[in-house]
Amino acid sequence: MSSQAHDRLRTRGTLRAGGAVAILAVLKNLGHDPDGVLAEVGINPRLFDDPDNLITYAARGHLIKYCVAKTGCQHFGLLVGKQMDLHSFGLLGLLMRSLPDVGSALRTLVDSLHLHAQGALVSLQIDSELAIISYEVTEPGVEATDQTGDGAVALMINIMRSLCGPDFTPIEASFAHRTPANIEPFRKFFQVPLYFNAEKYSLTFAPDWLQSPLPHADAEFQSLLFKQVDRLQARQQTGFPEQVRNVLRSSLVAGHCSEEQIAALFTLRARTLSRRLESFGTSFRELAEESRFEIARQMLENTSLPVGQIATALYYTRSSSFIRAFRRWAGTTPAEWRKTHADHVTSK
Repeated sequence: MSSQAHDRLRTRGTLRAGGAVAILAVLKNLGHDPDGVLAEVGINPRLFDDPDNLITYAARGHLIKYCVAKTGCQHFGLLVGKQMDLHSFGLLGLLMRSLPDVGSALRTLVDSLHLHAQGALVSLQIDSELAIISYEVTEPGVEATDQTGDGAVALMINIMRSLCGPDFTPIEASFAHRTPANIEPFRKFFQVPLYFNAEKYSLTFAPDWLQSPLPHADAEFQSLLFKQVDRLQARQQTGFPEQVRNVLRSSLVAGHCSEEQIAALFTLRARTLSRRLESFGTSFRELAEESRFEIARQMLENTSLPVGQIATALYYTRSSSFIRAFRRWAGTTPAEWRKTHADHVTSK
Protein backbone atom coordinates (compact mmCIF):
# COMPACT_ATOMS: atom_id res chain seq x y z
CA MET A 1 0.00 0.00 0.00
CA SER A 2 1.50 3.33 -1.03
CA SER A 3 1.83 6.22 1.39
CA GLN A 4 -0.44 8.25 -0.90
CA ALA A 5 -3.13 5.58 -0.62
CA HIS A 6 -2.72 5.50 3.16
CA ASP A 7 -3.12 9.29 3.38
CA ARG A 8 -6.16 9.22 1.11
CA LEU A 9 -7.86 6.56 3.21
CA ARG A 10 -7.30 8.31 6.53
CA THR A 11 -10.72 9.53 7.62
CA ARG A 12 -9.92 11.82 10.54
CA GLY A 13 -12.09 9.96 13.03
CA THR A 14 -13.82 12.14 15.59
CA LEU A 15 -15.54 11.80 18.95
CA ARG A 16 -17.82 14.01 21.01
CA ALA A 17 -16.00 16.43 23.27
CA GLY A 18 -18.09 14.97 26.11
CA GLY A 19 -16.06 11.79 25.70
CA ALA A 20 -12.79 13.68 26.22
CA VAL A 21 -13.71 16.21 28.91
CA ALA A 22 -12.52 13.80 31.63
CA ILE A 23 -8.96 14.56 30.49
CA LEU A 24 -9.40 18.09 31.84
CA ALA A 25 -10.67 16.83 35.21
CA VAL A 26 -7.66 14.54 35.59
CA LEU A 27 -5.26 17.36 34.72
CA LYS A 28 -6.86 19.55 37.39
CA ASN A 29 -6.72 16.75 39.97
CA LEU A 30 -3.01 16.33 39.25
CA GLY A 31 -2.37 20.04 39.88
CA HIS A 32 -2.21 21.35 36.30
CA ASP A 33 -4.18 24.13 34.62
CA PRO A 34 -6.30 22.42 31.91
CA ASP A 35 -6.68 25.58 29.79
CA GLY A 36 -2.93 26.12 29.88
CA VAL A 37 -2.21 22.56 28.77
CA LEU A 38 -4.78 22.80 25.97
CA ALA A 39 -3.15 26.01 24.76
CA GLU A 40 0.26 24.32 24.77
CA VAL A 41 -0.99 21.63 22.36
CA GLY A 42 -2.97 24.07 20.22
CA ILE A 43 -6.54 23.12 21.27
CA ASN A 44 -9.07 25.86 21.96
CA PRO A 45 -10.51 25.32 25.49
CA ARG A 46 -13.92 26.52 24.21
CA LEU A 47 -14.16 23.23 22.32
CA PHE A 48 -15.21 21.59 25.58
CA ASP A 49 -17.98 24.08 26.37
CA ASP A 50 -20.45 21.94 24.42
CA PRO A 51 -20.22 18.15 24.90
CA ASP A 52 -21.55 17.64 21.35
CA ASN A 53 -18.64 19.49 19.76
CA LEU A 54 -16.22 17.19 17.96
CA ILE A 55 -12.51 16.55 18.55
CA THR A 56 -10.45 14.38 16.24
CA TYR A 57 -8.97 11.13 17.48
CA ALA A 58 -5.59 12.44 16.36
CA ALA A 59 -5.93 15.56 18.54
CA ARG A 60 -7.23 13.59 21.53
CA GLY A 61 -4.39 11.06 21.22
CA HIS A 62 -1.77 13.81 20.97
CA LEU A 63 -3.30 15.59 23.97
CA ILE A 64 -3.18 12.43 26.11
CA LYS A 65 0.42 11.73 25.10
CA TYR A 66 1.35 15.30 26.04
CA CYS A 67 -0.50 14.99 29.36
CA VAL A 68 1.44 11.83 30.26
CA ALA A 69 4.72 13.68 29.64
CA LYS A 70 3.51 16.85 31.38
CA THR A 71 2.26 15.14 34.54
CA GLY A 72 4.71 12.24 34.66
CA CYS A 73 1.72 9.99 35.36
CA GLN A 74 2.12 6.77 33.37
CA HIS A 75 -1.42 5.63 34.18
CA PHE A 76 -3.03 8.89 33.03
CA GLY A 77 -5.37 7.06 30.64
CA LEU A 78 -6.61 4.83 33.45
CA LEU A 79 -7.44 7.91 35.53
CA VAL A 80 -9.37 9.37 32.58
CA GLY A 81 -11.43 6.19 32.19
CA LYS A 82 -12.20 6.16 35.92
CA GLN A 83 -13.80 9.61 35.50
CA MET A 84 -16.16 8.43 32.76
CA ASP A 85 -19.50 6.61 32.76
CA LEU A 86 -22.71 6.40 30.73
CA HIS A 87 -23.18 10.17 31.01
CA SER A 88 -20.07 10.58 28.85
CA PHE A 89 -22.03 9.14 25.88
CA GLY A 90 -24.77 11.78 25.86
CA LEU A 91 -27.83 10.65 23.89
CA LEU A 92 -26.40 7.14 23.43
CA GLY A 93 -25.96 6.77 27.20
CA LEU A 94 -29.56 7.85 27.83
CA LEU A 95 -30.78 5.33 25.28
CA MET A 96 -28.79 2.53 26.89
CA ARG A 97 -30.33 3.30 30.30
CA SER A 98 -33.86 3.19 28.86
CA LEU A 99 -33.54 -0.34 27.43
CA PRO A 100 -35.00 -3.40 29.19
CA ASP A 101 -31.80 -5.28 30.06
CA VAL A 102 -27.99 -5.10 30.10
CA GLY A 103 -27.57 -7.21 26.97
CA SER A 104 -29.80 -4.86 24.94
CA ALA A 105 -27.83 -1.86 26.25
CA LEU A 106 -24.45 -3.32 25.30
CA ARG A 107 -25.64 -4.36 21.83
CA THR A 108 -26.90 -0.82 21.29
CA LEU A 109 -23.48 0.50 22.32
CA VAL A 110 -21.82 -1.81 19.78
CA ASP A 111 -24.23 -0.87 16.98
CA SER A 112 -24.41 2.87 17.64
CA LEU A 113 -20.96 3.83 18.96
CA HIS A 114 -20.39 5.79 15.74
CA LEU A 115 -22.92 8.36 17.01
CA HIS A 116 -20.46 9.12 19.81
CA ALA A 117 -17.13 8.30 18.18
CA GLN A 118 -15.90 7.49 14.69
CA GLY A 119 -12.46 5.93 14.74
CA ALA A 120 -13.00 3.23 17.37
CA LEU A 121 -14.79 -0.09 17.58
CA VAL A 122 -16.55 -1.86 20.45
CA SER A 123 -17.31 -5.58 20.14
CA LEU A 124 -19.35 -8.00 22.25
CA GLN A 125 -18.59 -11.72 22.17
CA ILE A 126 -20.85 -14.13 24.05
CA ASP A 127 -20.79 -17.86 24.65
CA SER A 128 -22.26 -20.13 27.30
CA GLU A 129 -19.51 -19.41 29.84
CA LEU A 130 -18.08 -15.98 29.08
CA ALA A 131 -19.04 -12.56 27.77
CA ILE A 132 -16.28 -10.29 26.49
CA ILE A 133 -16.64 -6.63 25.62
CA SER A 134 -13.60 -5.24 23.80
CA TYR A 135 -12.35 -1.92 22.44
CA GLU A 136 -10.05 -1.03 19.56
CA VAL A 137 -8.88 2.24 18.00
CA THR A 138 -9.37 1.88 14.25
CA GLU A 139 -8.28 5.36 13.17
CA PRO A 140 -4.79 5.03 11.60
CA GLY A 141 -1.75 6.65 13.19
CA VAL A 142 -3.30 7.73 16.51
CA GLU A 143 -0.88 8.40 19.37
CA ALA A 144 -1.22 7.00 22.91
CA THR A 145 -3.53 4.12 21.95
CA ASP A 146 -2.24 2.31 25.04
CA GLN A 147 -3.46 5.12 27.31
CA THR A 148 -6.77 5.30 25.43
CA GLY A 149 -7.18 1.54 25.77
CA ASP A 150 -6.56 1.65 29.54
CA GLY A 151 -9.25 4.32 29.84
CA ALA A 152 -11.66 2.28 27.73
CA VAL A 153 -11.37 -0.80 29.97
CA ALA A 154 -11.90 1.35 33.07
CA LEU A 155 -14.93 2.91 31.38
CA MET A 156 -16.27 -0.59 30.63
CA ILE A 157 -16.36 -1.39 34.34
CA ASN A 158 -18.08 1.92 35.10
CA ILE A 159 -20.67 1.24 32.39
CA MET A 160 -21.35 -2.24 33.74
CA ARG A 161 -21.70 -0.93 37.30
CA SER A 162 -24.06 1.79 36.05
CA LEU A 163 -26.19 -0.87 34.36
CA CYS A 164 -25.87 -3.80 36.80
CA GLY A 165 -25.33 -2.00 40.09
CA PRO A 166 -22.31 -1.79 42.40
CA ASP A 167 -22.20 -5.59 42.89
CA PHE A 168 -21.00 -6.14 39.33
CA THR A 169 -17.69 -8.03 39.35
CA PRO A 170 -15.85 -8.96 36.14
CA ILE A 171 -13.78 -12.10 35.71
CA GLU A 172 -10.68 -10.48 34.22
CA ALA A 173 -9.40 -7.40 32.39
CA SER A 174 -6.99 -7.49 29.43
CA PHE A 175 -4.71 -4.83 27.96
CA ALA A 176 -2.98 -4.75 24.59
CA HIS A 177 0.26 -3.27 25.91
CA ARG A 178 3.26 -4.20 28.00
CA THR A 179 2.95 -4.74 31.75
CA PRO A 180 3.30 -1.26 33.29
CA ALA A 181 6.20 -0.52 35.62
CA ASN A 182 3.69 0.42 38.33
CA ILE A 183 0.82 -2.06 38.26
CA GLU A 184 -0.72 -1.01 41.58
CA PRO A 185 -3.16 1.59 40.18
CA PHE A 186 -4.55 -1.12 37.90
CA ARG A 187 -4.81 -3.69 40.71
CA LYS A 188 -6.45 -1.20 43.04
CA PHE A 189 -9.11 -0.15 40.55
CA PHE A 190 -9.95 -3.41 38.77
CA GLN A 191 -9.45 -5.88 41.66
CA VAL A 192 -9.56 -8.84 39.24
CA PRO A 193 -6.87 -10.81 37.38
CA LEU A 194 -5.09 -8.56 34.89
CA TYR A 195 -3.59 -9.73 31.60
CA PHE A 196 -1.14 -7.60 29.64
CA ASN A 197 0.34 -8.14 26.15
CA ALA A 198 -3.15 -9.19 25.07
CA GLU A 199 -4.47 -8.83 21.53
CA LYS A 200 -7.32 -6.50 22.60
CA TYR A 201 -8.42 -4.21 25.40
CA SER A 202 -11.29 -6.13 26.95
CA LEU A 203 -13.36 -6.94 30.00
CA THR A 204 -14.56 -10.50 30.60
CA PHE A 205 -17.59 -11.28 32.77
CA ALA A 206 -20.22 -13.95 33.35
CA PRO A 207 -22.92 -13.88 30.63
CA ASP A 208 -25.66 -14.02 33.28
CA TRP A 209 -25.13 -10.29 33.82
CA LEU A 210 -26.56 -9.67 30.34
CA GLN A 211 -29.99 -10.78 31.56
CA SER A 212 -30.10 -8.21 34.37
CA PRO A 213 -33.12 -5.89 34.04
CA LEU A 214 -32.46 -2.17 33.97
CA PRO A 215 -34.20 -0.06 36.62
CA HIS A 216 -34.78 2.90 34.29
CA ALA A 217 -36.30 0.97 31.38
CA ASP A 218 -38.98 3.15 29.79
CA ALA A 219 -40.56 2.05 26.50
CA GLU A 220 -42.07 5.48 25.72
CA PHE A 221 -38.84 7.35 26.48
CA GLN A 222 -36.91 4.70 24.55
CA SER A 223 -39.11 5.29 21.48
CA LEU A 224 -38.43 9.04 21.60
CA LEU A 225 -34.70 8.44 21.93
CA PHE A 226 -34.65 6.00 19.00
CA LYS A 227 -36.32 8.67 16.85
CA GLN A 228 -33.55 11.10 17.78
CA VAL A 229 -30.96 8.43 17.01
CA ASP A 230 -32.56 7.83 13.61
CA ARG A 231 -32.31 11.54 12.82
CA LEU A 232 -28.66 11.55 13.82
CA GLN A 233 -28.06 8.46 11.70
CA ALA A 234 -29.55 10.20 8.68
CA ARG A 235 -27.27 13.23 9.15
CA GLN A 236 -24.19 11.21 9.96
CA GLN A 237 -23.87 8.50 7.36
CA THR A 238 -20.49 6.83 7.81
CA GLY A 239 -18.74 6.39 4.47
CA PHE A 240 -18.84 2.91 3.02
CA PRO A 241 -15.03 2.45 3.10
CA GLU A 242 -15.05 3.31 6.81
CA GLN A 243 -17.78 0.74 7.42
CA VAL A 244 -15.71 -1.90 5.62
CA ARG A 245 -12.61 -0.87 7.56
CA ASN A 246 -14.43 -1.29 10.89
CA VAL A 247 -15.70 -4.74 9.91
CA LEU A 248 -12.23 -5.71 8.68
CA ARG A 249 -10.63 -4.60 11.93
CA SER A 250 -12.72 -7.00 14.01
CA SER A 251 -12.71 -9.77 11.38
CA LEU A 252 -8.93 -9.84 10.86
CA VAL A 253 -8.18 -11.07 14.37
CA ALA A 254 -10.94 -13.66 14.05
CA GLY A 255 -9.58 -15.03 10.78
CA HIS A 256 -12.72 -14.25 8.76
CA CYS A 257 -11.37 -11.61 6.44
CA SER A 258 -11.55 -12.83 2.86
CA GLU A 259 -13.26 -10.53 0.39
CA GLU A 260 -16.11 -13.02 0.03
CA GLN A 261 -16.61 -13.24 3.83
CA ILE A 262 -16.61 -9.46 4.28
CA ALA A 263 -18.94 -8.98 1.31
CA ALA A 264 -21.36 -11.51 2.83
CA LEU A 265 -21.53 -9.44 6.03
CA PHE A 266 -22.87 -6.57 3.91
CA THR A 267 -25.17 -8.99 2.02
CA LEU A 268 -23.19 -8.27 -1.13
CA ARG A 269 -21.27 -10.34 -3.64
CA ALA A 270 -17.51 -9.85 -3.67
CA ARG A 271 -17.69 -8.29 -7.14
CA THR A 272 -20.32 -5.77 -5.97
CA LEU A 273 -18.24 -4.92 -2.88
CA SER A 274 -15.25 -4.33 -5.13
CA ARG A 275 -17.21 -2.02 -7.45
CA ARG A 276 -18.60 0.03 -4.55
CA LEU A 277 -15.14 0.51 -3.06
CA GLU A 278 -13.73 1.47 -6.45
CA SER A 279 -16.35 4.24 -6.66
CA PHE A 280 -14.72 5.70 -3.52
CA GLY A 281 -11.26 5.46 -5.06
CA THR A 282 -10.05 2.51 -3.02
CA SER A 283 -10.14 -1.29 -3.04
CA PHE A 284 -10.67 -4.20 -0.67
CA ARG A 285 -6.96 -5.04 -0.86
CA GLU A 286 -5.95 -1.50 0.14
CA LEU A 287 -8.35 -1.46 3.10
CA ALA A 288 -7.24 -4.92 4.23
CA GLU A 289 -3.57 -3.95 3.96
CA GLU A 290 -4.21 -0.71 5.86
CA SER A 291 -6.02 -2.59 8.64
CA ARG A 292 -3.28 -5.23 8.96
CA PHE A 293 -0.62 -2.53 9.07
CA GLU A 294 -2.44 -0.55 11.78
CA ILE A 295 -3.01 -3.64 13.95
CA ALA A 296 0.61 -4.71 13.49
CA ARG A 297 1.93 -1.24 14.41
CA GLN A 298 -0.15 -1.06 17.58
CA MET A 299 0.93 -4.55 18.67
CA LEU A 300 4.60 -3.87 17.92
CA GLU A 301 4.59 -0.51 19.68
CA ASN A 302 2.48 -1.34 22.72
CA THR A 303 3.17 -5.01 23.47
CA SER A 304 6.15 -7.31 23.98
CA LEU A 305 4.64 -10.09 21.88
CA PRO A 306 7.20 -11.80 19.62
CA VAL A 307 7.00 -10.97 15.93
CA GLY A 308 6.03 -14.56 15.19
CA GLN A 309 3.07 -14.35 17.57
CA ILE A 310 1.90 -11.10 15.97
CA ALA A 311 2.15 -12.77 12.56
CA THR A 312 0.00 -15.64 13.86
CA ALA A 313 -2.56 -13.21 15.32
CA LEU A 314 -2.89 -11.65 11.87
CA TYR A 315 -3.27 -15.14 10.33
CA TYR A 316 -0.02 -15.24 8.40
CA THR A 317 1.02 -18.87 7.93
CA ARG A 318 4.70 -17.91 8.14
CA SER A 319 6.53 -15.15 9.97
CA SER A 320 8.56 -14.52 6.82
CA SER A 321 5.36 -13.60 4.92
CA PHE A 322 4.41 -11.09 7.62
CA ILE A 323 7.93 -9.61 7.65
CA ARG A 324 7.87 -9.16 3.86
CA ALA A 325 4.45 -7.52 4.03
CA PHE A 326 5.51 -5.20 6.85
CA ARG A 327 8.64 -4.19 4.95
CA ARG A 328 6.41 -3.33 1.99
CA TRP A 329 4.18 -1.19 4.24
CA ALA A 330 6.82 0.54 6.36
CA GLY A 331 10.06 0.19 4.42
CA THR A 332 11.65 -1.68 7.33
CA THR A 333 11.28 -4.94 9.27
CA PRO A 334 8.92 -5.32 12.25
CA ALA A 335 11.88 -5.72 14.63
CA GLU A 336 13.59 -2.59 13.33
CA TRP A 337 10.32 -0.63 13.46
CA ARG A 338 9.71 -1.72 17.06
CA LYS A 339 13.23 -0.71 18.09
CA THR A 340 12.84 2.71 16.47
CA HIS A 341 9.50 3.37 18.13
CA ALA A 342 10.32 1.92 21.58
CA ASP A 343 11.10 5.38 22.94
CA HIS A 344 7.60 6.56 22.08
CA VAL A 345 5.77 3.96 24.16
CA THR A 346 3.88 5.61 27.01
CA SER A 347 2.99 2.48 28.98
CA LYS A 348 6.01 0.34 29.83
